[in-house]
Amino acid sequence: METIQLLTQQPLRIKCTGWGTRQMCGTNRYGFPTRHRERSSVHFGFKTGDIIKAVVTTGKKIGQYVGRMLCRKTGSFDIATKSGRVAGISHKFCTPIHKKDGYSYAF
Repeated sequence: METIQLLTQQPLRIKCTGWGTRQMCGTNRYGFPTRHRERSSVHFGFKTGDIIKAVVTTGKKIGQYVGRMLCRKTGSFDIATKSGRVAGISHKFCTPIHKKDGYSYAF
């Protein structure tokens, strides 16, 4: 008789999110273009959707944050954590844990 041995107590919830969109500009409610989409999606080695750990040592938001990154061209990123969204974390404090692969992971 075969048995299954689970190596973890907490399974992951996995959702397919895809790689992004090919939309070249944002439009208003009438369909006219209002904003331009950035051609490059990688900024400072990071991409929106990466799972990162940020250890902030200086500034107003001192602490450790782990979560999904929302990337900006300026290098000031947002991190979506379990407790909420943390805005304005510099790329200098971030280290990648998992690169974006088209799936969303939750505990």
